[in-house]
Amino acid sequence: MTPPPHGAPKPTWRAWAREVRAGQPDHSAEVCAHLAAFLHARGARRVLAYHALPGEPDVGALAAGFELLTTRARFQPAPHLTLHPWDTATEVSRFGVRQPPAPTPRVALETVDAVLLPGLAFDRFGVRLGYGGGFYDRLLPGFSGLTVGVVPEALVVDALPTEAHDLRAGFLATEGGVRPVQP
Repeated sequence: MTPPPHGAPKPTWRAWAREVRAGQPDHSAEVCAHLAAFLHARGARRVLAYHALPGEPDVGALAAGFELLTTRARFQPAPHLTLHPWDTATEVSRFGVRQPPAPTPRVALETVDAVLLPGLAFDRFGVRLGYGGGFYDRLLPGFSGLTVGVVPEALVVDALPTEAHDLRAGFLATEGGVRPVQP
């Protein structure tokens, strides 16, 4: 399926990415194997991951070799994410993803070595097409650790629409491996 034209709005890109993603096989095992080697080689121990939505590569297998953390979406005083131990994610959020209950102890972002970013698509420059909430864009400005976009290879495109606040990943992880984004 051909990607939308370069100037297409983000909702058009999201619809395209969802359709492409629906036809992808599950590459979670391959992606996790590549991620584990990459993260170990860079000395990462504490990794902020995500509980996968349908069609996203599931990175949960990394819990065997790393201290995984996950997020909870909060909406007061403004929309933001908080970080928590991976195994505390026992309830389903309004977005349909597992997350920790509200009173779960928090973990500081400054203690994280790497962040695995979910997304509908990424471009070769690390621009992430998210779901439209801007949660990761608000969480990660100033984060100095590794940022890795995790996505099927079919959803890595030449260029996505971007705005000034959009965060870029430093690396992309697909079933084909982990590679740095283009400058």
